[in-house]
Amino acid sequence: MKRLGWLLGVLSILLTASAHAATHVDFNTGWEFRTDPDGIGAASGWTQSVPVNTQSVSLPHTWNLGEYHDYLGVAWYFRRFAMPPTSAGTHVELHFGATFYKARVWLNGLELGAHEGGFTAYSFDVSDKLRDSNTLVVQIDNRPGAFTIPGFGARGTPDAWYDWWAFGGIVRDVWLTESASAWIDRQRIRSEQNADRALIRDQVFFGSASPLPKTLRVTAYDPDDKEVASATLAFPGAGASEATASLTLSKPKLWGIDHPVVYRMKAELLNAAGKVLDEDSDTFGLRTVEIRDRHLLVNGERVRLTGMTRHEDSPWEGLAETRGTMRQDYDDMKALHTALTRPVHYPQNPYILDYADRHGILLVPEIPLWQFSEEQLGNPAVLALAQRQMQEMIEQAGNHPSIFAWSVANESATGTPGGVSYFHSMRTFIRKLDPQRFVTYADDNLAKLERADHSAANEADFLLMNQYYGTWHGPAAALNPALDKVNTLFPDKMVIISEFGYPGIFAKSPAEADRERIKTLEEQMPVMAARDWIAGTILWCYQDYKSRRNLWPGQMEGYVEHGVVDEWRQRKPSYEVWKELSAPAKIDTQWLGKPGSIWGFTATVTPNTEKSIPYYPLHDYQLFWSLYDAKGKVISSGKRRFANLTQADQVNESLPADAAAKAPHLVVTLASPSGDIASQRSLAWPAK
Repeated sequence: MKRLGWLLGVLSILLTASAHAATHVDFNTGWEFRTDPDGIGAASGWTQSVPVNTQSVSLPHTWNLGEYHDYLGVAWYFRRFAMPPTSAGTHVELHFGATFYKARVWLNGLELGAHEGGFTAYSFDVSDKLRDSNTLVVQIDNRPGAFTIPGFGARGTPDAWYDWWAFGGIVRDVWLTESASAWIDRQRIRSEQNADRALIRDQVFFGSASPLPKTLRVTAYDPDDKEVASATLAFPGAGASEATASLTLSKPKLWGIDHPVVYRMKAELLNAAGKVLDEDSDTFGLRTVEIRDRHLLVNGERVRLTGMTRHEDSPWEGLAETRGTMRQDYDDMKALHTALTRPVHYPQNPYILDYADRHGILLVPEIPLWQFSEEQLGNPAVLALAQRQMQEMIEQAGNHPSIFAWSVANESATGTPGGVSYFHSMRTFIRKLDPQRFVTYADDNLAKLERADHSAANEADFLLMNQYYGTWHGPAAALNPALDKVNTLFPDKMVIISEFGYPGIFAKSPAEADRERIKTLEEQMPVMAARDWIAGTILWCYQDYKSRRNLWPGQMEGYVEHGVVDEWRQRKPSYEVWKELSAPAKIDTQWLGKPGSIWGFTATVTPNTEKSIPYYPLHDYQLFWSLYDAKGKVISSGKRRFANLTQADQVNESLPADAAAKAPHLVVTLASPSGDIASQRSLAWPAK
């Protein structure tokens, strides 16, 4: 009865939906799951019917938690569902947000297709394959190989694992869409702007059956969802699969770190009578990101940024993350002043990209080509797979204003002829898809090069440098000469330190490791800030994460001790140290008067300068202060707004007449325009 009720609910959604715009049907519930360690599924008819001994699961789901935590191999997902007859010309599409790693999909015994790659979305047209009663089957294999991406790493070491867990499963959402005889696949929104207006081009990709749509209408909405521009375009005729409409915004609001302004673009396909056949909405932002004189500029203003990486991993969800986990982690990372990240080694969940858009975090997404050898990089199948994964990522994520560059590899043999050829091919490929963004990759061997032209780094738009001086890369004292050598080799290249930190396996215990981590942060941040051409530093990483590599001696699996919080998000002492080091301003507070006759307080706020990391212009910031009594009740409060906080400024305030008797406690907070805490200080009443 429970299943019948759910099926009737789906029928109701489909039958009552608008006939012209795409209907979205959630397919995350009602699944059955079974592993297949002996490989009997296909021969036993599992492609057409649900076997016995399955487990009921909901999506997102990974089997690599609990009973099957270390299972590598094939597993199957099954879902029965009812579907009412659709009218002629109705287009129905089945969407997968991500499946790790190789997937094959059947509907009613008919194979729809396959997909390789664990972090991007794909779909199938099922318009003519549905029945009143249907069985959907998905086979997934999470085993790595020498030529999978991710695959065996460590630059060619046979069977060497990449440095995160192989969470097999349907790890993101699944859904159906139903639309009329024409449908929109995606939008590609690009813009050019000057001080008082922006030209926006919306390239709409669509599919259609007879009859063809006659008109494309695009409408831009501002952050308050108010229509600000619109354009209508007649389609060129039969055979068209895309069309580009242009519109102009007057006095556009620019996206930036402290002003993450997000617009919305709605695209509509209309028939000859003006009826909407399908519509699609996507968000975008207006900004410029430039590299000039080895400096990074956002909207013409120089920035030097800090941030951290984060694996999509937790003991309770693994890779199959829910929004609650993603929101909790990124809220915490934002509290650590994250304004820049190469999020991790693989394409991110769309929710994370949206979060970065709306919270002012610059991103350099990457495909999971991790520590590949020259043989792997030179393999035509690897190149083809890398380009396919990169294309999927760019097409799905390319409208996000937070993304300013793409990364094609991490710590691979890019200092070899095969590596140079790989990067050159990828850069050429990416520039055809997205000519407005930079192309780079993460390198941990830059300081070992003898000549710049021996490395793919010579062709990168800027350098991502992974450095672990004090552990993997040699003594901590070697950092200075290593940076000097990189500067000599690449005198025209901007550098972002894409990884640094302290891996726990170099210490005797987690407590000792975190003490060394703190030492690394405190000693190395000034060294990197002293190099004017270093535009940012990214800490590896936010949390400890599950892996088969880089573990404490004697462990075959476990959590890599590398984060400022552990796998359960419990904060380590290094958390507060990084928070202080990555703040864009400092606050100093003092009581005014002598002991026994204190009459007020002073608070001095000092923004960082261009000689610091982080540094970015602080516009529209506010300083808040509150005086609390011993019970936490507010005695008095106030605030000051800074239109442009460019130098130290001071606030002097008097205390209420009876404040001393209430043993007050002062809290002073510098907040960004969006309400994020940039710096905060507390001052307790002095003891008698």
